[in-house]
Amino acid sequence: MKKLLYSGILFFLIVLWSCTTPRPVTAADRAEIDPTATTNDTVRIANDELQYEIIIIDPGFNSWLIARAKPRGFYDQKYLEVRNLDWVTGWNTRVTGLKPGQENLFTMNIDYNSGTDYGYEVNYLLYNYLVYFQLKNNIRLGGFAPRP
Repeated sequence: MKKLLYSGILFFLIVLWSCTTPRPVTAADRAEIDPTATTNDTVRIANDELQYEIIIIDPGFNSWLIARAKPRGFYDQKYLEVRNLDWVTGWNTRVTGLKPGQENLFTMNIDYNSGTDYGYEVNYLLYNYLVYFQLKNNIRLGGFAPRP
C-alpha cells in the first residue's frame, strides 16, 4: 500500500512539474538570437558587381526571415530565379495599375531580368521577401503559391 501511495505522489509531482508554462521570450532573449531582429527593419539586397540593389523597409521581415525562411542552400538558384521572375512580373503588373485595388501596396517597379545572373544571395533574399509579402498581405503575385 505504501508503494502505491508513494508512486501516486510521485506521479502527481511529475504531472504537476510538466504542466508548468514556459518562460515567455523577452526582448533580451531575441536580441541574443540576432541583434538585427529587434533593432533593424531595413534589408539591403545587392550585388555590387552588377550595380543592383533593393532596399526593403518592412517591419517584421528580418525576424520572419530568421524564424520561418528555409536556410540558404535549401533551394537552388534556378528554383529561386523561376519563382522570382513570376512574382516580380505580378508585382510590376500591380504597380502599373493593371490590377486595381491594391496599388497602395505596390509603389515601385522591381527591375528583374531573367537573363541576368544576380547571384544566389540576391535571389534568396528577394524570394523570401516576396514569400513574406504574399503571406503577410494574403496576396498571390503569380502562379506559384508562396511557401516559406
